[in-house]
Amino acid sequence: MATRALNDPAEIPAELDRWNWGAFLLNWIWGIGNSTFIALLCFIPLVNLVMVFVLGARGSRWAWRNRAWRDAEHFRSTQRGWAIAGFIVWGLAALLVAGVAVGLPRIMKGSEAYAMTMQAVRSDERVKAALGDDVRDAYWISGHVEIEAEGTGRASFVIPVHGSRGEGTVVSRAVRNGGVWDIRLLVVRVEGGAAIVLANKDGMMVPDASTGI
Repeated sequence: MATRALNDPAEIPAELDRWNWGAFLLNWIWGIGNSTFIALLCFIPLVNLVMVFVLGARGSRWAWRNRAWRDAEHFRSTQRGWAIAGFIVWGLAALLVAGVAVGLPRIMKGSEAYAMTMQAVRSDERVKAALGDDVRDAYWISGHVEIEAEGTGRASFVIPVHGSRGEGTVVSRAVRNGGVWDIRLLVVRVEGGAAIVLANKDGMMVPDASTGI
């Protein structure tokens, strides 16, 4: 069968004119591979949000027109390969994001600043009276830990906690100097009650704080 010339004005066969997953998922990469350089518009902010859908809808037509194909099966198999590659790339990206999201709490919980925070919370008599002697932290927490090479660092945590008597949220701020952590702010906000201030070395305003530290 003769090779179809580039820029042949012939219309794409109806059975091939369908949503192109390769163009949608890999956009500009697919565009370069299929000589459809309009896909480079995906580099323009905001325009890219629309362009990916345009590529998905019209990508098959553009690819059929802009490249030479031996026949319909050659076109179909090539676009199927692009679609499979797109799903693999996005699948791996999703696994990577999920791995980071699941692993990040573990990393933060493994820090010395976090251990000091939870030790102080669990040993405070006011916290025990409000939440119980069995205070436990949730798996999903937010915050960050930064440690510099010279022994300095910063840590910040927001930790949902619960016990046999109630629930609350721990807010902690700590700094690291000379390799030693110092908790500057530690507050336990009890659900339905006053905030319990365990440390406030910088004199920050703590709304709804209980009296006496």
